[in-house]
Amino acid sequence: MRAAHICQCVYNMLMGRPAKPVPLSNIFAALADTTRLRLLNLMAGREVCVCYFVEILRHLAYLRRTGLVIARREGKWMHYRICPPADPAVASILKAALDSFRNDKQMQADLAKLDRACCTPDRLVVPEGAPRPAIVAGVQ
Repeated sequence: MRAAHICQCVYNMLMGRPAKPVPLSNIFAALADTTRLRLLNLMAGREVCVCYFVEILRHLAYLRRTGLVIARREGKWMHYRICPPADPAVASILKAALDSFRNDKQMQADLAKLDRACCTPDRLVVPEGAPRPAIVAGVQ
């Protein structure tokens, strides 16, 4: 039987442990870059394999260090998703940023491109067998 893996953020929520506090200044710094905003947009409500982000790993690492994004390993693949901040003020800032993406043409184009890549990975340079992004319940 294959062992099930759980990411630290989900484990903390299930165990009633508070998420690591994120200083507000770190949140604003993370949200101050267009590439990082585009990454958050792609992960809003879903988990995405790192293979779709090969060209922008530096920004993904920045979001992870900030605590806005968490990673989960599945075999050779790393999957990333947004980790809801424990601080209500920080969570509302992140939610406002994510909500604003609905009206941004570039953000919507990025989502459409990711959706097309998931359905037709042969059109993009994606390693063979790359998993499709999974919808994550409760994470917007």
